[in-house]
Amino acid sequence: MYPAERQAAIIAAAHEDDGALSVTALSRDLGVTAETIRRDLAVLERQGAIVRTHGGARLTPGMPFELSLAKRQAAEADEKRRIAVRAVEEIPTDGVLLLDSGSLALVTASVFPDLSIIVVTNNLPAIPVLAERANISVMALPGRVRPISQGAVDEWTRHRLSTLNVDLVLLGANGLTADAVTTTIPDEAEVKRAMLLSAKRRVLTITASKIGISSFCHVADTDELDMIITDDRIRSEMRDSLHAAGPDIIVV
Repeated sequence: MYPAERQAAIIAAAHEDDGALSVTALSRDLGVTAETIRRDLAVLERQGAIVRTHGGARLTPGMPFELSLAKRQAAEADEKRRIAVRAVEEIPTDGVLLLDSGSLALVTASVFPDLSIIVVTNNLPAIPVLAERANISVMALPGRVRPISQGAVDEWTRHRLSTLNVDLVLLGANGLTADAVTTTIPDEAEVKRAMLLSAKRRVLTITASKIGISSFCHVADTDELDMIITDDRIRSEMRDSLHAAGPDIIVV
């Protein structure tokens, strides 16, 4: 088992056990030494996913549990498809689009029209989907792949993004309030922030179940967005609050 796979298994184990982790139990269950587990925990702590404790670790306080990409793909499928279909209407002709990682972005890739555009993405599962379109040029961002989202998120990713100037970003998030766009770990927040800063237009695609939630790490103020596309489960008062912050609100 590679380190990234082992670290994903550690986070999965925490989700199954109320956020608590034991070095001894992980060593036994994963068939590696306690020292190997401690190194994995150190990596996950630097990513902001866990906090070390005596004899183990626990999930970072206030950070919502994240499901695997496969499980998120199955959840809210109808809402995600409606959001995705509306989102592709914003794609510029003969332009450059930046596509975020995550399950909603992957659904969006699946409904892309075959336009003559460049798509830059850190979303590894979306790359072969987009590459099937003859007229789309796909550029993959470099970097360490986060197993749970299958997106590239590290300093290599951020550095490449800092050199880009794109027409539109389709961004995802784990939480949205009238004040802020948020996500779960610092590395991912920094990559999303770099995406936002590289784009002329900034569109957030998000299911209504994540609206009103504040996740662990700040990505952007809500008034930095040009548009939010969500589904019709959004509460009317939250829609009004988001609109008052500045972005256009599209409900599908």
